[in-house]
Amino acid sequence: VFLSLQLFGTIVWILVASTQIPLPLLQGWVMFVAVTAWFLSIVFLSVFLFGYANRLAVNWNQADFIFHGATFVFYFGAFLLQAATTSLHHFPRKFNSTTYERILSGREYNISIAASV
Repeated sequence: VFLSLQLFGTIVWILVASTQIPLPLLQGWVMFVAVTAWFLSIVFLSVFLFGYANRLAVNWNQADFIFHGATFVFYFGAFLLQAATTSLHHFPRKFNSTTYERILSGREYNISIAASV
């Protein structure tokens, strides 16, 4: 389970980092969630790999449940924000009085969809 979190967290980093950021606050939160969940899952995995789980008097079933529950809530919130950013694709952004351009190009729109999923 932890290795799949590492893999998908890394994929989210790559996809979000490769998009143009029209709304930095929203996508900054997505990156924060991805980086934090990735780092905490490495810490959690290290605790088990190096045998600290046997030395620490912690209810690991409860800790695992809380960790994955919190990760789900934060990733779901990040999904909603990334999807909201993606949905703004069709709105034009005015650069000057004569030039309108979409917030996301076609390629960035596709990457943003992949990052949302």
